[in-house]
Amino acid sequence: MTFINLHPDRHRKIRALFDEYIELYASRDERLTAFFSEDFSGYTCGGSVLVTDRDEWIRIIRQDFSEVPGRIRIELRDISMQDLSEQVVVVSAFFNIHLPVPESILSREVARLVLIFRLEGKDWKIVHSGLSFPYHLVQDGEVYPLNNLHEQNRLLEALVEERTRTLNESESFYRLLTEDTLDVIWRADSELRITYISPSDEHFRGFKADEVVGHHVLELFNTEGAAIVTEAWRKRQQAEMEGKRLGFISFEAPHLCKDGSVIWGEVFSKAVRDENEKIIGFHGITREITQRKQMQDQIRQLAFYDTLTQLPNRRLLIDRLNQALAASKRKECHGALMFVDLDNFKPLNDNHGHYVGDLLLIEAAHRLKSCVREIDTVARFGGDEFVVMLSELDIDLAKSIAHAEVVAEKIRARLSDVYQLNVMREGEAERLVEHPCSASIGVCVFLNHEASTDDILKWADKAMYQAKTAGRNTIRFY
Repeated sequence: MTFINLHPDRHRKIRALFDEYIELYASRDERLTAFFSEDFSGYTCGGSVLVTDRDEWIRIIRQDFSEVPGRIRIELRDISMQDLSEQVVVVSAFFNIHLPVPESILSREVARLVLIFRLEGKDWKIVHSGLSFPYHLVQDGEVYPLNNLHEQNRLLEALVEERTRTLNESESFYRLLTEDTLDVIWRADSELRITYISPSDEHFRGFKADEVVGHHVLELFNTEGAAIVTEAWRKRQQAEMEGKRLGFISFEAPHLCKDGSVIWGEVFSKAVRDENEKIIGFHGITREITQRKQMQDQIRQLAFYDTLTQLPNRRLLIDRLNQALAASKRKECHGALMFVDLDNFKPLNDNHGHYVGDLLLIEAAHRLKSCVREIDTVARFGGDEFVVMLSELDIDLAKSIAHAEVVAEKIRARLSDVYQLNVMREGEAERLVEHPCSASIGVCVFLNHEASTDDILKWADKAMYQAKTAGRNTIRFY
């Protein structure tokens, strides 16, 4: 069981809500609909269309309960929780579902449930739900694949009776089970070269099987994906050296398509061993999760970035400042934090409206980013206040102060250039607004953990107010 970045109290709260939700679902209790936010979206286990209407989702839940009215048994295999922000928590659970019907396929497959909880007022609500199986048997109008389950069980039982000894060795039967699924089923040898891949990879990435078989698995991924796979491989080898036998492992990685595009896939992989427990190959399933990753990215963007300027917000700045403090302690080098407050900004809002003011803030953000390095951070702290953090300066304090002063002066001069704002609004004639707007800058140079993040922010803010008092359009060090 994995819990990532969760405060213990929040972990207990979210876990209790999750357990209550699962119990209501298992007992077919419609009270679980109270968990759903008015701003809800979700995928059913048998659907590929995103449901964005809460009432439609409730209708699907009721259909689910009517198809299988008896209590179902949910066998939890694993659960993980992750904070996306103070108000958003993602819960991922793997489990087996045992329906009150004579079936033998569904209960053997691992289902995956993703619930996104968001704090709305004082209550946690579910804003997204996705339940999926590693194969697609559901017919139109079904929630669970009941018709196909009965039919597949009947066929399998007949085949088991007829071909018990040769079932696992039969390539034709293997194809019968794998080649009609939308998920990609694959095998690889001990050197990670593909020995089989299902035809669904052509739908997934555009490659025919004969273009993939014989190639190394890393060729399925882009550079980022290859690094993720390499790390997963390293962890498995480390576990083997420590005498640990890992079962299924899973990871998410970007895959390279034939047309050069990139899509995300969730990979489930398991080692194949001989009678001496030596690994002789691997097999697994890959499922496309591009839409889910896009939703996660959107949630992260909303949680950690300013929607107007696309700069990091206060929450992400604090996180990066903590990282900078840790790096400063490790490398014994200084860092610097600057509070940048725009002068003469309010008259622009008063005379031309907030829309024009927003255009100036966006331009100011571009100018600030052009003054710093890639490793530095520019954040919007709120209103017309920005924060610039310089990381990994010199070990020598005097040199670090000199570097920070050069950057601060560059920022001051750049922000003091007259702003020419091209105003284009629907229903209005295009017009050009020119506005002079300088900046007052307060700088605090820090080293390792001599001070807290709150202290550093407070000192830089105090220096900025000293710059304001000194007549604005100037720089002051704390």
